[in-house]
Formats: sequence, C-alpha cells, structure tokens
Amino acid sequence: MPIKTFRGKIATGEQDTIVLHTNDGMIGYRIKNFQAINGSPGTQTCELVVKVFTIPQTAVTGTMDFTDQTLIGTLYYRGAGSDVSSSVIIVDNNTFNQDIYITAIDNSGNAQASNYQLDLEQVKLDLNENTVATLKDIRNITAPT
Repeated sequence: MPIKTFRGKIATGEQDTIVLHTNDGMIGYRIKNFQAINGSPGTQTCELVVKVFTIPQTAVTGTMDFTDQTLIGTLYYRGAGSDVSSSVIIVDNNTFNQDIYITAIDNSGNAQASNYQLDLEQVKLDLNENTVATLKDIRNITAPT
C-alpha cells in the first residue's frame, strides 16, 4: 500500500492534528517512519521530545509513559552543536483509522519550534478491522484518566 508523508513545524508545548478520518473508516494507517529536528540544528542545544497519540492531549509533557494506550510513537532528539543523537520508538504497530495528534516539547527550555516528518503506510481495512480500530479509538477517548 502507499506511504503518506506528513511534515510540519510545531512550537514547543503545542499539539498538531494529522487529519486521517474518513466517512467510512475503511482506510487504516500504520507508522513506518518518524523523524524530528530542531529549527536551527547545530546552533542551539535542545532536548526535544515528540510524541504521537490517538487522542488529543490536554497537556504537553516531556515525560514518557508506555502504559498510556493512546501513545503510539515517541521520539527523543538531543542536539548540542555537532553532537547529535536521536531515538525513535514505535510503541505499537497498531492500525488506526482516526485522526492522530503530535506533541512536542523541548526539555532544555528553548522555545524554538521544531520540524517533524511522519510516514504512514495506508492499509485497506475490512469491516471487522474497521470496527476494531474505530471501537479502540472510541474506548480511548471515553476511558477515564
């Protein structure tokens, strides 16, 4: 199936929405690649935490919690001059068919916006897979926190 690429620039402490929902929910997606870099690499120290969720977040944090069932991808990017490292974890290779949400925060305290790129594999869903993906999203939205 085709790969759809989404890219953007996100301010620290903010959230972006990737609109994926369709009227029939028969197209699903899986994360294939996830990258991020600060807005001025090599010129500023940063400790960027970027996360992908299946539901909107009420607060953007730099902490990781892999017990959060709505967290589907994380990225940590550290840059200090030419010393750069990055770590990406796709938490779950699950298929989703609703909008997803990207948050970013720079734990070093810098306020500079960061760039991200997210590659999603499109997957044709049958009726059962569609129902499971949709119900999983509904359950996560209505689950008490």
